[in-house]
Amino acid sequence: MSATTVAAAPPMTYGSYLALDKILDAQDPRTDAHEELLFIIVHQAHELWFKQILAEFALLRRSLVDGDTARAQHALHRAAVILRVVIGHLDVLETMTPGQFSAFRHALDGSGFQSAQFREIEAALGRRDDEVLRRYPPGSERARLEIAMNTPSVFDSYLSYLVLNGYRIPPEVRDRDVSKPLEESEGLEAALRAVYEENGLAARLAEGLLDIDQLLQEWRYRHVTMVTRTIGGKAGTGGTSGAAYLRAGLFNPMFPYLWTVRN
Repeated sequence: MSATTVAAAPPMTYGSYLALDKILDAQDPRTDAHEELLFIIVHQAHELWFKQILAEFALLRRSLVDGDTARAQHALHRAAVILRVVIGHLDVLETMTPGQFSAFRHALDGSGFQSAQFREIEAALGRRDDEVLRRYPPGSERARLEIAMNTPSVFDSYLSYLVLNGYRIPPEVRDRDVSKPLEESEGLEAALRAVYEENGLAARLAEGLLDIDQLLQEWRYRHVTMVTRTIGGKAGTGGTSGAAYLRAGLFNPMFPYLWTVRN
């Protein structure tokens, strides 16, 4: 009986490892407008970076709970660098004039506010908003957001880190229902004041969290100014009110306690 010949697997190449055949075939413009390809690529790049940011936040949470300061600092730093890259992508979109955008805007059914990954980033940082869930029909995206909103946030993990390092976090904060927004607590404010007064590793981590918060606010500001520059006061795609919708989200910090402790 002759041995069965097994075909050798094709050698791995740069293109096959990165699945470039799938990535480079993932753009499907609906019009002949030259700028539509640019619009698609920038938003796809955003989503790829959002995926990596979520991976960094997952590592950050594990590191904080484990008390691994060095690894937590590294995850915070990388997430901040990626956010700066994402903000920089808006420079590319701003090369598109209002007329160039209008040439294909009529073919768009969705809006960036529907990005489930961006909402997952907000949930990972502590946002708890049932209204967000109602914007997504039952399915995988909504299920992911529900999981994110029922998982301890980055700030919850930071509080666990503080407990490990001897800071007194009130039980009602430490053992709270993480699916609910964090409520005001004088005991938590006192603990954060102690963190900053000691000015040690815990304070450095807090400043790293503020870097993320500040960059998200910068992203929102740059986004709303770009939209205003491109479509003015017109209604947005996907049923939003355009720049007015985005402007309503400005200056809403993810870590309000880390800002108020400065008072």
